[in-house]
Amino acid sequence: MEKIFTAGRLVIVGAGGFGREVLDVVDAINASGGAIEFLGFLDDGPVNKDLLEVRGATLLGGSDRIGALDCAYVVGVVDPSVRRRIDGQFSAVRLPAAVLVHPSATVGSQVTLGPGSIICAQASITTNVAIGRHCHLNLHATVGHDTTIGSYVTLMPGANLSGSVVLGDDVTVGTGASVIQNLNIGAGSYVGAGAAVVRDVEAGTTVVGVPARPL
Repeated sequence: MEKIFTAGRLVIVGAGGFGREVLDVVDAINASGGAIEFLGFLDDGPVNKDLLEVRGATLLGGSDRIGALDCAYVVGVVDPSVRRRIDGQFSAVRLPAAVLVHPSATVGSQVTLGPGSIICAQASITTNVAIGRHCHLNLHATVGHDTTIGSYVTLMPGANLSGSVVLGDDVTVGTGASVIQNLNIGAGSYVGAGAAVVRDVEAGTTVVGVPARPL
């Protein structure tokens, strides 16, 4: 498993809502004895600077600043394709992607967390789980045993994966959705909020409902 990041210099790419939630993860790590020096946010789009100032956070500029930075980074952007692009930019200049795990999350034995993964408060990962690059496990998301998750995957708050599930790259599992055991969810798929997935999902498919069906 990539070493969990608890000390060192860090920037968060993306200063929107989830980016600020990632800063909460950083603050919680530091409150539990960590020593992360948060330098600020990078963002290429419009930013509500008032929300950053309330947190004492700084907008450092856009992604063009990467050449001047000497620190680790995480990507606080929900869109998988944007995460993939930013990963490519930052990897090209050899900046390391940090792994952040909220102190209230639980991570079991034989778990691999890929570079850039962010595990939020109260998320739970059991045993023999492999998670790829720049994955987001939001609040109260759960991952069962022997599950494999590709890169740039998002589990929204309260999403639940049972055992032996395989998620391809760029998959999003919506808020409160559930995937039963032994299923394959193809790359680029989207599982809608509250859906109950009881059969395999083909790549690039959006499924919704109980039981989940293609939209």
